[in-house]
Amino acid sequence: MSNRDIVVENLVKQYGSFKAVDDVSFKVQSGEIFGFLGPNGAGKSTTVSIMTTLALPTAGRALVGGYDVVSEAADVRRVAGVALQEIGLDPLMKSMEMLTIQGQMFGMTRKQAQGRARELLDLVKLSEFTDRLVGKYSGGMRRRLDLALALVHEPAILFLDEPTTGLDPASRRDIWAEVRRLNKQQGMTIFLTTQYLEEADELADRVAIIDHGKIAAMGAPADLKAALGGESINVTFRDLDEVEKAANELREMANRTQTDRKVLRLYLDRAAAAVPTVVTRLQQAGLEPLSLTLTQPTLDDVFLQVTGQRFDAPTEDEAETQAA
Repeated sequence: MSNRDIVVENLVKQYGSFKAVDDVSFKVQSGEIFGFLGPNGAGKSTTVSIMTTLALPTAGRALVGGYDVVSEAADVRRVAGVALQEIGLDPLMKSMEMLTIQGQMFGMTRKQAQGRARELLDLVKLSEFTDRLVGKYSGGMRRRLDLALALVHEPAILFLDEPTTGLDPASRRDIWAEVRRLNKQQGMTIFLTTQYLEEADELADRVAIIDHGKIAAMGAPADLKAALGGESINVTFRDLDEVEKAANELREMANRTQTDRKVLRLYLDRAAAAVPTVVTRLQQAGLEPLSLTLTQPTLDDVFLQVTGQRFDAPTEDEAETQAA
């Protein structure tokens, strides 16, 4: 299949007077890994639902592999694999039979489907659980099986909606390795939403950040980070009053300042050389920070800048709890 593009043009999804998706446009090139980020309720999942034929747009259009998601929905489903947040698995079946049936539905012989099932179960680390009913799987195990089901027919385009949520860090990196392999070896176009900015930074050729239903920023991760400027000085205080006082004291010496909870970020040229001056001015103002660090811009900084809030990903402890 030569056309593995995803094209979204002026997409709108409206519920009454509320626009969940508001005039969104972008293009994902064939063979690209595209990260789609945004706060909860920003329109990420609604956009993905439209592109995967699970919801109808109010206006605009989307093409997946050259097929219109409304008028050619069956063709879209044939060329695209989908692993969404809402996992629909039969609790009374076992993983091997579920994957085998999926393979046969896509035209494989039973032998071919079983071989593909074994390959995928190895990939997602479920080979030793083939005798267990899926209803007895943990949340993380169901997430891994859902990903395997999306890959059965080796789709040209793969939609992954938070595919590693609930996985421990080691399993998450296993999925990353497979995503890279699918992309590099098979030229698969991958559309990825994620709760982990590290994941988007690691995998995506380009990312888009959606906020309040609109695209707020789009580009290569390195370019988005570079647009924030160079290094930043991050100063942590005991309370919000001290952050505000420090911002007033230091604002004029920085190109840009940003507050994040009890942290004041100062973006300026030659940040490392400015550290002694920052420390001196804080001392003169009677302010004693808890810590001062020097960092390069991250995708987290980009997200904070364009949405006004920190990207709220689960902690490793929370992920391990979900995976248990």
